[in-house]
Amino acid sequence: MISVANLAYIAGLFDGDGAIMALIEKHSEKKFGFRVRVILKVTQKNPEVLHWIQKTTKLGNVVSNRTTNEWILRNQIEILEFLKQMVRFVRIKKKQIIIAIAILQKPVKNQNDLVNIATLADSLASFNVRSKNRRKNFITSISVN
Repeated sequence: MISVANLAYIAGLFDGDGAIMALIEKHSEKKFGFRVRVILKVTQKNPEVLHWIQKTTKLGNVVSNRTTNEWILRNQIEILEFLKQMVRFVRIKKKQIIIAIAILQKPVKNQNDLVNIATLADSLASFNVRSKNRRKNFITSISVN
């Protein structure tokens, strides 16, 4: 269990340097041909704080890129539990967390469920500055197929 103080600190880092992304990818083994995934990231130049997040939460991995480092969490069950703990502490990304939780909690039982999740994924992507001009339109991807 993560302490309240540490959750609040991580929430501040996440509000400033974090991202929540939803992806809907083609996947031949899934009933409706698509897999829904949420990914969390915190980006920093110095990896020290990212290793601290990993150690404190016992979640995710730290990855080094050319000029930055990222703490990345991909496990869907862990993401859901982590977001549920953190939602009360964030300020800037609260709406995004609520959308991500809705995506993660919605089972895909039929094509309509998949379309609803794609709509949520598109709304989540609209919050991410870097993906506004180059993001996929998930609802179109699903409707075409």
